[in-house]
Amino acid sequence: MSPTARPSAAIIGAGIAGLACARALQAAGWQVTLFEKARGPGGRMTSRSLAAATVDIGAQFFSVRDEAFRRETELWLKAGLVAPWPWQLWRVTKGQWHYRHDGRERYAGKPRMSAVTRHLSRGLALEANCRIVSLVRDRGSWSLQDQARQHHGPYDHVVITAPSPQAQELVAPHDTVLAEACEGVIQRPCWAAWACFERPLPTSAGVAHDWQAVMFSEGPLRFVARNDHKPGREQQGESLTLLARLEWSEAHLEVHETSAADKLLGAFRAALPDDTMLPAITAIGAHRWRYAQPDVFASGEAVNRDYRLSPTGLALCGDGWRGPRVEDAWLSGHHLGHALVANDGHATR
Repeated sequence: MSPTARPSAAIIGAGIAGLACARALQAAGWQVTLFEKARGPGGRMTSRSLAAATVDIGAQFFSVRDEAFRRETELWLKAGLVAPWPWQLWRVTKGQWHYRHDGRERYAGKPRMSAVTRHLSRGLALEANCRIVSLVRDRGSWSLQDQARQHHGPYDHVVITAPSPQAQELVAPHDTVLAEACEGVIQRPCWAAWACFERPLPTSAGVAHDWQAVMFSEGPLRFVARNDHKPGREQQGESLTLLARLEWSEAHLEVHETSAADKLLGAFRAALPDDTMLPAITAIGAHRWRYAQPDVFASGEAVNRDYRLSPTGLALCGDGWRGPRVEDAWLSGHHLGHALVANDGHATR
């Protein structure tokens, strides 16, 4: 890179970590291109549009703890991209429903979780439907090869936000330290099912009629959300998103999506108070996240505890390097972006 050239970076993955990193770099004048294997940005903040409803199939909400993320969330609030949700949160323990109020701030995307990532992607160069399969190092620069054997680049830096097993495949031929770091991050699978109904759910004894979400202490389910009770979706039909417990997802990893959806809806039906009947189902389905949630976080120095950066310009970020929350993923990308700018790419591991 010449002294007068603008630094360039390719970012693999347009989830919230990749987008946060991209925006930090672009704000500093870098040339940035995002590569996303899906049809658009979102990652695990993805939503699915059905005939009767829009359902979130990844993160259902996010909480706020860090001050930098709080400032970012306030911008989203002012732009109408998020709103507080849920405040009617319940928990089922040993078959009993209990209202849960812990005072924590929680927000959902408006009118869908992907509204946030769509907003963050505006003004950024994005190559969608483009799965990167290998990296090439030549004369101090990086180029990327996609599934169609097309080459992209050259770039000064490559940021990989993919889950650790996929990131490891990309970095292993070039950096054994980064590849070994990926081995320390275990990302577990999760089944996410959805069901749409021809009419609203009936009122259950002892449960508020306007409950928005429920957490489960045992059984196949860990969380169920009513999508039509989320901000901006009040006019759509009744629909549920049903997230499986990680252990259950691992045990049923290879079942057909129809079977997964039926089993999870059956678990929800069994958790309802006696004599509560579900309305007729108009649509049902499921999505398997093979790498959904980090279970073992990589350790590191305080200066780069939530990302990895090598002297050759390769970098890793994402929730696996910090924690499982939306906030963690954003902070990982945000911190890496600022570290790249501060060091002009010459940071240590």
